[in-house]
Amino acid sequence: MILGETTSNSLVMIQPALLSYSFNGRPEPVLLDNVSMKKDVILLLDTFFRVVVWHGEKIATWREQKYQDQPEHEQFRNLLRAPTDDALSIMESRFPVPRYIVADQHKSAARFLLAKLNPSVTHNNEQGNGGVSIEKIFTDDVSLKVFMDHLVKLAVE
Repeated sequence: MILGETTSNSLVMIQPALLSYSFNGRPEPVLLDNVSMKKDVILLLDTFFRVVVWHGEKIATWREQKYQDQPEHEQFRNLLRAPTDDALSIMESRFPVPRYIVADQHKSAARFLLAKLNPSVTHNNEQGNGGVSIEKIFTDDVSLKVFMDHLVKLAVE
């Protein structure tokens, strides 16, 4: 599945598209939220001018240990290849050609993904993660939910 097949270029310019690749099946669209950043997934972010392939901590560790080069880990090799192939397909069909960025969790290039995500779990607000390890975003910005709740409160008063 290619990201360009599900969204038009003009729509991607307005709202970035985020796909999650995992061992659980086909790539699926996920929320532009930091709860989508999990250790065992690969995310593909298309912001029109940038295409970011982000590897969760576990995936990046396996890649660095060269699991993809071992014959018994063909499924992992295919998982690594899928978002890269989709990113290249997006880049070939778009003008101007977007910048291609490969990022790993907790590394500096991950900022290109973090800058586009809703900070629903921050260093000030760790509730709602259900015990799951979620990447916290260190920001003073409020999440979309807090913003919308405040708008509703102002509209009702």
